[in-house]
Amino acid sequence: MLLTISTTHRPATDLGFLLYKNPARFQSFRLPFGRADVFYPEAGKDRCTAALLLDIDPIGLVRPKPGGPNAGGRVEQYVNDRPYVASSHLSVAIASVFGSALAGQSRERPELAERAIPLETRIEVAPAREGAGLIRKLFEPLGYTVETQGHPLDGRFPEWGASPYFSVGLTSVSRLRDLLAHLYVLLPVLDDDKHYWVGDAEVDKLLRFGEGWLGSHPQRDLISRRYLKHQRDLVNQALAQLLDTGQTDPGIASVRHQQEEEQLEAPLRLGEQRIQTVRDTLRTLGAARVLDLGCGEGRLISELLKEPAIRSVTGLDVSHRALQAARQRLHMDTLPNRQRERITLLHGSLTYRDRRLSGYDAAVAMEVIEHIDAPRLDAFEEVVFGAAQPDAALITTPNAEYNTLFSGLPNGAFRHRDHRFEWTREEFRAWSRRVAGRRQYDVRFQDIGPENAVHGAPTQMGVFTRCR
Repeated sequence: MLLTISTTHRPATDLGFLLYKNPARFQSFRLPFGRADVFYPEAGKDRCTAALLLDIDPIGLVRPKPGGPNAGGRVEQYVNDRPYVASSHLSVAIASVFGSALAGQSRERPELAERAIPLETRIEVAPAREGAGLIRKLFEPLGYTVETQGHPLDGRFPEWGASPYFSVGLTSVSRLRDLLAHLYVLLPVLDDDKHYWVGDAEVDKLLRFGEGWLGSHPQRDLISRRYLKHQRDLVNQALAQLLDTGQTDPGIASVRHQQEEEQLEAPLRLGEQRIQTVRDTLRTLGAARVLDLGCGEGRLISELLKEPAIRSVTGLDVSHRALQAARQRLHMDTLPNRQRERITLLHGSLTYRDRRLSGYDAAVAMEVIEHIDAPRLDAFEEVVFGAAQPDAALITTPNAEYNTLFSGLPNGAFRHRDHRFEWTREEFRAWSRRVAGRRQYDVRFQDIGPENAVHGAPTQMGVFTRCR
């Protein structure tokens, strides 16, 4: 079984520092079921490829263990596909051989370990009995471009049809740790089997390596069932924790922090001004189909429904609680059919590609990007401007320079405890111009709220429009 990971990050040989494996050395590792070899077919400054070759002993897999229940019995299975396909054996090898990289640790390049870099992954043989569609359903929502190549059962006998095996190529701009976590979880899911006993410890592994993406994955339930070998109690335990521990849902604490921010901005009526400015801008743009990214409790959606020219509004949020609050605010259960058909609420993440987000006239991310970890902004950019590609995108975010004018805000503090950063006007404009230049958009800027001669306005907005 062969797995390769390549990068064109410069210098590309930094991949060796991330994997803790010297490109100049061939290394071997003993595993309970065979041997893993790591080597580099290419290692230059422009491109570097690391290969993990797994050599499995198929007879050793079924040989009775000394003292075990089948000790002294016969070998029941001499021929199987385990040495050739990606499975839980490869997951174990990834954790054993690339454990530091999987944990996001890099002594020599700690800053690079947290950066999204171009990565190309190839899995030579992956089992997918449901077809290539399942491979795409598992990896595309995570931001990967997926290529698959099917194989016949036997090229000499085409009438036998296709085999359930595929060669898979995955292309992404992501952190290496995220790629390895996705592979660790999803390879056994594709195979729909595990070679070892599954118990509570596997729930912990699923939650640990699924942190930040599994809870919002469209195939979350299928992934959980297969990873935990269809053990209902374990699956229910995992799903309950995914939804309730705050790993994917901001939860009660975030609601409290949101209220603190609103109280801080209340004298300026800033929330109302943001919504009004966004609504006026969408009207000027002539947007009929609008996507509200990070819709929260649906306040913007409620206002946009008052615009007859807006035919439909789709809200996306990572929080189940927020979406439930939005349904209540919008009175979804009692709305007339015509109004209800204008609204779609989706559970999902802003940092993983999602086909449901394509085809909109405008996307709005109102006070959202500052809640995203800075290293994940590249993924957000790819989701919105690379994959979804709305005709226009409106992004609002706090102006950090204005914070000094809030009497209740300590010096250097953010307006919301969940903010990962707050940008100055120049920082926001520099980021926006870089995104616009890379993605063939134009961008203009607009202030929202009362403007101070020195510190500017409390909120800043970038209006991106696609180049024609």
